[in-house]
Amino acid sequence: MKAIFNSIKTMWHIFGHTLRPRETIQYPDERPAIAPRWRGRIILSRDPDGLERCVACYLCAAACPVDCIALQATEDADGRRYPEFFRINFSRCIFCGYCEEACPTYAIQLSPDFEMGEYERQNLVYEKEHLLISGPGKYPDYNFYRVAGLAVGGKDKGEADGEDPPSDPWDLMP
Repeated sequence: MKAIFNSIKTMWHIFGHTLRPRETIQYPDERPAIAPRWRGRIILSRDPDGLERCVACYLCAAACPVDCIALQATEDADGRRYPEFFRINFSRCIFCGYCEEACPTYAIQLSPDFEMGEYERQNLVYEKEHLLISGPGKYPDYNFYRVAGLAVGGKDKGEADGEDPPSDPWDLMP
């Protein structure tokens, strides 16, 4: 008797589901709703001057739990550091966001882009030219070299926004 009741109950649920409207999203034509805090593809942004924000400090590579970020630091004639190459292997990336949190210059950011499917694994290794965007990303007014106490081309030490000129330690002697 109990088996018959369970069978009728199951058939009732099946019949109820057949009459419900479908919730299918026609993907290429309709875009799915993405949450504002979605962590998608990693990008490298530029500062408001149009130069690279990344100073090749290796903090993103150190924070990455799966070791999918590789970079090499170099310096230009003005004393500004930048990565000679910046490589992310998206076949290993777990999109945790630790690299974005570790970046002191807001250079590395996670975008809402989720369409990264590939048929060949080597196509998931992105170089700096694939990652670098033309704009500042989420932080349009931040420029690391304007607020850092570093001397670079066009700005000496003590000339940054809200920075005092360097003090001479010999003036502190009695």
